[in-house]
Parts: sequence; structure tokens; C-alpha cells
Amino acid sequence: MKKLEQLKAMTTIVADTGEFEEIKKYLPTDATTNPSLIFAASSKPEYQFLIEEAIQWGKKHAKSPKDVLESIIDKVFVNFGLEILKIVPGRVSTEVDARLSFDIEGSVTKARHLIALYEAAGIDRKRILIKLASTWEGIKAAEVLEKEGIHCNMTLMFSLAQAIGCAEVGATLISPFVGRILDWYKKSEGKESYPPAEDPGVVSVTQIYNYYKKMGIKTQIMGASFRNADEITELAGCDLLTIAPKLLEELQNAEGSVPKKLDSTEAKKLDIAKIPFNEKIFRWMLNENAMATDKLAEGIRNFAKDLVKLEKMIQQRL
Repeated sequence: MKKLEQLKAMTTIVADTGEFEEIKKYLPTDATTNPSLIFAASSKPEYQFLIEEAIQWGKKHAKSPKDVLESIIDKVFVNFGLEILKIVPGRVSTEVDARLSFDIEGSVTKARHLIALYEAAGIDRKRILIKLASTWEGIKAAEVLEKEGIHCNMTLMFSLAQAIGCAEVGATLISPFVGRILDWYKKSEGKESYPPAEDPGVVSVTQIYNYYKKMGIKTQIMGASFRNADEITELAGCDLLTIAPKLLEELQNAEGSVPKKLDSTEAKKLDIAKIPFNEKIFRWMLNENAMATDKLAEGIRNFAKDLVKLEKMIQQRL
């Protein structure tokens, strides 16, 4: 069996792309998007019909002239999600504006609006995951939304502190990053590479997985942001893995055995103590983790930058 087929037998595979033509090739269960992926897809000729439809919709439905651009951007994100949902049998993740990462009320309002747009198009909210940055404010927004039946995918996650916070509020799913953690350690420690099992990103997600399973936490874990196929196979057995098309192709063509590396039964046997939790503990644990602090801030900045690029592209067309 090819490596991708073996992975699918023990882990739910999710396509990490905004390009639905790519999704069709690999038959994933779910798909995830973010501002960077949507901006990249929006620049391609084959997706211009989604942009044009969103522009016409925004002009017609915006509450005021100053709200036109924001209305169009929201509809662009939902339009891509709607096309993806025609392909995948499961869920699509749609991200809240990264500039709301420290705004609880703003994040909640935006999430409700995105869900309303999906529901107006006939999509059940169960098929949508709202992506929020795993800041304290993002976590508190998820707490409100989950009580309303709006399911959340907590992104830009680089630490156990963030993972515990998301579990405490009953977030549906977390997306702990792997490749970006590797990037930071390679730069910080001056290393070219790590053995797959010692990859700092793999170690981080394994720690989160074992903590969750030991504590009986129901929040799903979806490893994300991979740099190479070895990182993916080292996390075989994780609840979900979201993978970019290039790596999906590599795994689909690769031969070789893929043993299960993460196992909930084995995790329950580990000697792991429960960590007490509140805002002070969260902020201190995050502060003590230089990598997580750096990569969270950088991730928010970069998603915001790509959203601004998308806005500028649409403004030119207006």
C-alpha cells in the first residue's frame, strides 16, 4: 500500500489548501483554509468567478458603503468554503480575520456572520469549523461560540499551554503546528535537520496528544503545517492531519510501511500530571516558551498581511 492509504486507515486526512482542484486529486475527508491560502488561490484565473461573485454580493448586501470591502472578503472566504464542501464529505475550516486575534467580541461577531453566510447557502453549521488564533482572547471567543453550536478549530498553536486552554473551553478541534516549530529550532540552534522522531514540531504535537488522551479530553487534535513527509508519518495515529497538496502527492506516490506512532491506549498508561489552569498560568506558560511566543505573534502578523493583500487586490477591482 502507498503511504497515504496507510495513513488514511488510522488518521483522518485533511487537505490544507484553498484550491479545490487540488483537493479532488486526493479524496481527503475535510479541508482547511487560511488567509494565506485564500490569497494564493484568489490570484489564479480559475478561481476568479468566486471573487467576482463575492464582489457583486458585497456591493448588494453591505450595510453601508464603508462595509463593502469587509462584506466582499467574508463572502470570498465562504465562497471558497462552499466549493470545497462540494468535494469533501466532511468539514471545511474558515478563518476569522487575524486582526481580531486579541478581540473576543469581534471574533465572536465575525464567526457568527460567517456561519450565517454558510447557513444562508444551505450548509449545516456542523460542517464548518471556525478557525481562531490560540490567543487567550481566541480561546475565550471559542468558549462563547461552542456553547452556540459553532464549532471551532484553534490554529496558530505551538505549545501545551495553548492546547490546555482550548481543551478547557471545549473547543472542537486544535491545529498544533509542526513545521513552523521546526523552522524556529533550526534557526535558533543552527541545525540543518533533526531525526524525524526528534523533530521539535513532532515532539510538541506528541506531547499534546499524550496529555489529551491521558486526561480523556474530547477535543480533536489535527497536526498541521508540515515541512516534510517524515513529520507526517511520525504522527501516524493522530486524530487528524492537515496536509498541503505537494506532500499529499509525495505520500500518495511513496512506498513503504507506516507504523502507528500515536496511540490513545498507550498514552493513558503514561505518568502525566494534570496541569491546573487559569489565565495567569496560561500567560506565564506561554511567556516561558520563547518559540511559541515568537511563532504565535509572527503567524498572526503574516495572516494579517495576506488578508491586507487580498483586500488591496479587491479594492483595485472595485
